[in-house]
Amino acid sequence: MTEKEINFNPPPAEVLYALAKPLRNYFEPQYFGLEHIDPDRPSLYVANHTVYGAFDIPLYCTEVYKQKGIILRTLGDHFHYVIPGWRDLVTNMGVVRGTRDNCSELMERGQHVLVFPGGSREVCKQKGEENTLVWKRRTGFARMAIENDYPILPFAALGPDEAYEILIDSNDIMNSVVGKMLNFTGWAKHVKNGEHIPPISRGLLGSFLPKPEKFYFGFGTPIDTSSFKGHSEDPEALFELRSQVEHSINDLFDEMKAVRAKDTDQKPWRKFLKKMDKNADKRAKK
Repeated sequence: MTEKEINFNPPPAEVLYALAKPLRNYFEPQYFGLEHIDPDRPSLYVANHTVYGAFDIPLYCTEVYKQKGIILRTLGDHFHYVIPGWRDLVTNMGVVRGTRDNCSELMERGQHVLVFPGGSREVCKQKGEENTLVWKRRTGFARMAIENDYPILPFAALGPDEAYEILIDSNDIMNSVVGKMLNFTGWAKHVKNGEHIPPISRGLLGSFLPKPEKFYFGFGTPIDTSSFKGHSEDPEALFELRSQVEHSINDLFDEMKAVRAKDTDQKPWRKFLKKMDKNADKRAKK
């Protein structure tokens, strides 16, 4: 890590919380399980990534900061660091490049670390992948937790994936003329054969503005990793721990979906926008 990343000094919680106010007003997030977060027990927060990954992170990061005094140090995908300007922005937000060395150093310094095992693949969702984990065969987060004796705190975000309707996903693009050109020119490898291609989606009234979905954030019971000590290179142990985390996140999804199904607290403006959006969608599909 760079000196700037090591000595990251965030603005006061009140400042960041105020900056996120427009998002809070629009998405009206609800939080569950905040009592599972112990500021004195650094943990590895393992979460699902949402489509585009833009609107939910500022909400729950500022809430945790305000309520618990914790800055979540996010392990960022490498693609963040190839975009001039953007890499400086994410660094100023406390994000570090997602490498084993960086993760270990954060843990050695007793930081609370946030990781998305699905990485950019979950950001670039395909049709039908709403609120699902796309982790492939990845177990790196489990290895890092075991090696550094870190508990894992499962976390789930529900709602952001419904803020957009995916019209064209990476499969559609790679099967089109554009995809054929990418393959022909060799550029397909730069987007991991489509995995780094974000979907083309429909937001509010057909725009790129997100639909006014309510967001629900759930923090699960921490998973103690001490029983896996000495097995950080054992694939069977890594997948066993990974499976525990997956089950916990999926349980959080189910619990929050049940809450959402009974949630009748919809502001008039939200109902109005949803009705307008539904009508616009019907007209577009005629």
